Amino acid sequence: MTAETDHDLTREPVAAHEPSPRSGSIALVLLVAAGLVAVAVGLMTLGRAQAQPYILGILAVLAMVGLFNLFAFAAGIIRFVDRSLDDPVMGRIADHAFDGLAVTDPRGHVVYSNAAYLTLTGASGPQEVRPVERVFIGNPDVSEAVFRLLKAAREGKRQQEEVRISGHDGSQGRWLRMRVRPLGTGKREAKYAVWSIADITRDRERQEDVFQELQHAIEYLDHAPCGFFSVNPAGELAYVNATLANWLDYDLAEIGSGGLKLTDIVSGDGASLLTAIVAVPGEVKTEVFDIDLRMRTGKTMPVRLYHKLAFGADGAPGPSRTLVISRARDERSDPDRAAEVRFMRFFDHTPMAIATVDRGGNVVRANARYAKLGQALGLDSASKSIFRAVNSRDRHLLITAINQAAEGQADVAPVEVALEGTKERWGQFFVTPVDAAENDAEAAIVHMLETTERRALENQINQSQKMETVGQLAGGIAHDFNNVLSAIMMANDFLLNAHKPTDPSFQDIMQIKQNATRAATLVRQLLAFSRRQTLRPQVLDLGDALSDLAMLLRRLIGEKVKHETIHGRDLWPVKVDVSQFEQVIVNLAVNARDAMPDGGKLIIRTANVTAEEAAKLAYKGMPAADYVRIEVADTGTGIPADIRDKIFEPFFSTKEVGKGTGLGLSTVYGIVKQTGGFIYVDSEPGQGTSFHIFLPRHHAEPEVQEQPAVVGAANGAAKETAPAAAEAKPRTDLTGQGTILLVEDEEGLRALNARGLRSRGYTVVEAENGVEAMEVLEEQSGAIDLVVSDVVMPEMDGPTLLKAMREKNPDIKFIFVSGYAEDAFEKSLPEGQQFDFLPKPFTLSQLVAAVKETMAKAG
Repeated sequence: MTAETDHDLTREPVAAHEPSPRSGSIALVLLVAAGLVAVAVGLMTLGRAQAQPYILGILAVLAMVGLFNLFAFAAGIIRFVDRSLDDPVMGRIADHAFDGLAVTDPRGHVVYSNAAYLTLTGASGPQEVRPVERVFIGNPDVSEAVFRLLKAAREGKRQQEEVRISGHDGSQGRWLRMRVRPLGTGKREAKYAVWSIADITRDRERQEDVFQELQHAIEYLDHAPCGFFSVNPAGELAYVNATLANWLDYDLAEIGSGGLKLTDIVSGDGASLLTAIVAVPGEVKTEVFDIDLRMRTGKTMPVRLYHKLAFGADGAPGPSRTLVISRARDERSDPDRAAEVRFMRFFDHTPMAIATVDRGGNVVRANARYAKLGQALGLDSASKSIFRAVNSRDRHLLITAINQAAEGQADVAPVEVALEGTKERWGQFFVTPVDAAENDAEAAIVHMLETTERRALENQINQSQKMETVGQLAGGIAHDFNNVLSAIMMANDFLLNAHKPTDPSFQDIMQIKQNATRAATLVRQLLAFSRRQTLRPQVLDLGDALSDLAMLLRRLIGEKVKHETIHGRDLWPVKVDVSQFEQVIVNLAVNARDAMPDGGKLIIRTANVTAEEAAKLAYKGMPAADYVRIEVADTGTGIPADIRDKIFEPFFSTKEVGKGTGLGLSTVYGIVKQTGGFIYVDSEPGQGTSFHIFLPRHHAEPEVQEQPAVVGAANGAAKETAPAAAEAKPRTDLTGQGTILLVEDEEGLRALNARGLRSRGYTVVEAENGVEAMEVLEEQSGAIDLVVSDVVMPEMDGPTLLKAMREKNPDIKFIFVSGYAEDAFEKSLPEGQQFDFLPKPFTLSQLVAAVKETMAKAG
């Protein structure tokens, strides 16, 4: 046990201010034991009666000593010392440490302090030691830091502060680093705080010296007569000196905040040169580039870059060190330098990729456009062969051209080849030889111009011309078929009139009529594709039209396919032929059903597309305007890319023989195009198909109220609805009287039509063409009530015949019949001419109904 002489005897001390010498020894213990043994032996020599008083006296003395020690231990005057705390090595480390150390109890009293703490706090001895807050109380420079330290000490946390203590009488102050932490992790030890104070004035002075030197270096670099910048691997400017920022008219604060990239200050494709340096792991490369930098105002300035780049062991590039030399002055002072600058600007800013190559095709030098091309094609930065830019199937063509140039051949034919990469791209290479006397390392100069867009445009034009040619052919075939079908259907009507339903051959006649009607439907589809059918456009609300089709579509697609229609809000009106629009939706729905044999989902969406939105779409050939979009999407098998461009061609079908005519999508294409709209398809195998139809927005215009004379399409509409109305009403009388001039170059069809009209009571005069019809008109002396004329005839066609007859008889009535669409010849007629139109093929009842209705009109 050792005695503690601290001024506060009620708290448990951790250590004295000064280390006390180790108390007690083994010799003293042995001496006390020997004395007690000697006393016991001496008392044994006495008698029991004589020894008893002495024994009681000795026991009383020992009892008093023991009782005194108990009270002293309880009062803290003496204590049992842990020998581990009495280790001289550990004690000297703390006592003689350079940093001041102090331990405070939960009430903030110092229970331990070393010599350094006394020195730093100005205490002359252990009796004057004070805690940190009392030492620096009243110092405004330190009070806030001490408050944060005290708060951390109370909360059992660690905290560090660096403060500056002002010197007395204007002397230089000191920098102190003060720390606080709990004494231990135990509950009792955590209440004690360990404080440390270190004088870091010299360290701060060294830091300030280094900082000043760094500031001077930065100032020298910033105001150097040349520019400097550093760019990180992400392409961001990490540093730009003041000189370069001044040249480019940028604010240094903006650049330092990471607001600029390399591509912001490099003009054209010059940035590709800096990022296309071949990586060599572990090496440092310095390249020289003559490029243009772009100022904030958009102007350019010619510069020479000394671009230094270090690569790591894995080949990853680090930040660059780039020196910038302005060459703008060279243009004014040195003509030779000015010529060099102009050439380099031309070389780097040309839209063609230019490179010089050796005999093996390795690139020796290249311009910025070539570097950008390599990045666009995804070539490895270590690939220096120009052949790597070309697809393997066409690579031999470029190899042959470079070999010819290397052998000195002057006229090397340009080659157009497919470029390497994930997307289909094309390029045209022009190869010229290099004079061997000038440079043995370079064998040829290669100019490359990308032709991807040009080829796409050529393919688009070729496809359009092919579709137009096929459409003209389909229209011509449809015209001839209509004449043949008209004769068949007319003759069939005569047979039906001559045979009763009980006749054995009546069913065969009906079979002929059904097949003729089916053939007429195919012809109408051909006319739809060729855009030569007659349309009856009217202003339509697509939402209502699609709602009316919903029931029909559900029956067509079956129960396996789920149908959903998503209407856009406030759809604009469009002007379309209702029946033809319904045919478009039905054809697309049926195709979608066939693409989902195991079931799926058919979605029809509508939405308005503004002109601004249309301009952003990637669909070619569609001008920017307001449209209403109809999307027909399915979750079916999709369309392979190799047949996607053929789906709108007539008679092209992927279905089995007998399960499709190949005219469904071609009909859709023709109807949409004739309406003035556009149709596009997006599809991936296994991902479904989406057809996008864009119909132009209809803008309502004030219409002139001229309804008495129904011209052209309106008359045709009346004729098309006449049979349906006749079927809805009781059977009407189709007989009539009057003289009809029938003009038709097909003799068989003309005879059948004349026979049918005569059977209904009309007088029919026949003519083979327009010239003969004019002669008949002269002979009849105005007795002709109605002219029924074909449109396409030799010598004089129908529109010419109409003009000639109207000059002689302005009130003569006309019905045109044709296998072509009404619009095909309506434009050749003078404005204001009245006529009716009956499209081929037609039945006898349709012909007679059209004649009677026209005859009944007022002249």
